[in-house]
Amino acid sequence: MRRLDRTMHVLRRGLVLLHKPLLRGFSRRGAWQGSLQRLLSRGFVFLGVVLCLGSAVAAENDAQAPVILAVGESTTAGFGVARDASWPAQLQALLDDAGHHYRVVNHGRSGSTTTMALSRLGEGLALQPAYVIIALGGNDRSMRMSAEATKETLRRMVAPYVQSGAQVFLADRTPNTDGGDAGQGLLYAELARETGATLIPSLREGLAGDPALLLSDMSHPNADGYTIIAERMFTLLQPYLEP
Repeated sequence: MRRLDRTMHVLRRGLVLLHKPLLRGFSRRGAWQGSLQRLLSRGFVFLGVVLCLGSAVAAENDAQAPVILAVGESTTAGFGVARDASWPAQLQALLDDAGHHYRVVNHGRSGSTTTMALSRLGEGLALQPAYVIIALGGNDRSMRMSAEATKETLRRMVAPYVQSGAQVFLADRTPNTDGGDAGQGLLYAELARETGATLIPSLREGLAGDPALLLSDMSHPNADGYTIIAERMFTLLQPYLEP
């Protein structure tokens, strides 16, 4: 409120500064051209001030918006595409277009294992997120970590977010979409049930094996693939979001 009061004060002061020279200039014969020049000069300065204040207020509003935190590996980080084509960035655009006032924070890191992600838990909790989307485990399998080790590391990450009051969504991993064996896939459903998280489809659901939606490595999504993920996340989140 104090920032808004200061903004209104500056706007009122600017209008006064513009109004006074206009009245003085037009009250004297032949002085209207000089008055107009002074008016235009002050007007540009005033416009600059207004734009700066508007940017500051917008930045503060963004910082105060509830956070949607995306935690994951390369698919969340947006491997292979421009920054604004990652699925968290596209989700932010969808939310903005729909008039939802949320801030999507991308904590995806290429190559991240569950252990690496757990080491950044404090950073995530400090954001006090309203929603957390966790999609991890692929690199654990590459590092030959056991399914039980992955599950327990994820538990240590999911539980604090749930206890903080965040709505946690845990992305599933299945042999058909992500490889691995059936036992490894079952741990996500079990963990969601045990911690109170909500199980959601794998990020690669509907993308796996489709060259039109994947990069040439046939593993990571391309921009169109990330669009599908973002739209799916938007649809999933909508019932939970405030207008």
